Amino acid sequence: GAERVVVFSQYPQYSCATTGSSLNAIYTYFKNKSRPKNVKWSVIDRWPVHPLLAKTFADRILTELKQFPVEKQKDVVILFSAHSLPLKAVNRGDPYPGEVGATVQLVMQELGHCNPYSLVWQSKVGPLPWLEPYTDDAIKSYVKQGKKNFILVPIAFVNEHIETLHEMDIEYCNDLGKELCVENMRRAAAPNDHPLFISALTDIVATHLKGDRGVSPKFLIRCPHCSNARCHESKKFFAELCA
Repeated sequence: GAERVVVFSQYPQYSCATTGSSLNAIYTYFKNKSRPKNVKWSVIDRWPVHPLLAKTFADRILTELKQFPVEKQKDVVILFSAHSLPLKAVNRGDPYPGEVGATVQLVMQELGHCNPYSLVWQSKVGPLPWLEPYTDDAIKSYVKQGKKNFILVPIAFVNEHIETLHEMDIEYCNDLGKELCVENMRRAAAPNDHPLFISALTDIVATHLKGDRGVSPKFLIRCPHCSNARCHESKKFFAELCA
């Protein structure tokens, strides 16, 4: 009996490999099926610069920063770590790296650019070249430069999962930290159920429902070098569905 459907991506930053593939899956499911009539559809495909998202990450970072000795706090390196992407996708025009960078800049603005920081990339798989610098390599290089205190921030993840709880907490903060003899390496929590984050989600949906845009113009344009026919058909599908 639904009369209103909002497809709300929980990836703040859009990538063809995440939100794009999820929306393609919805298209594939419905393309040969009759859809319920009298249902209004719309899509929220990205929200990388929502101010409450930035405030959430900033608060998570400050919580961890306070765990360092006062005299060390200004020297703590903040490493914003996001899932990497194959360079062939980046070169095709995937907007993900730029949108992750936009989130980072907004968070640092919220923090008053209080600490040195860098955007790094994790979770590479396979032999093809991926977006760098890799998180573990960046940590090693900063240690060689004399840095000994770090906060890792899961800037593209909104909740805990294997890439935060295992890769970041165990492989980086624990194992790599011990190997490199860092003084302290902590990981900021993902947004999870932070009140500011819940308010962000609420505001995003409420604002969307008040508007008259079914789908963003940015979503409807393909990457400059996209050759995926399914992507083309999917965007046509959502343009018609959300008209």
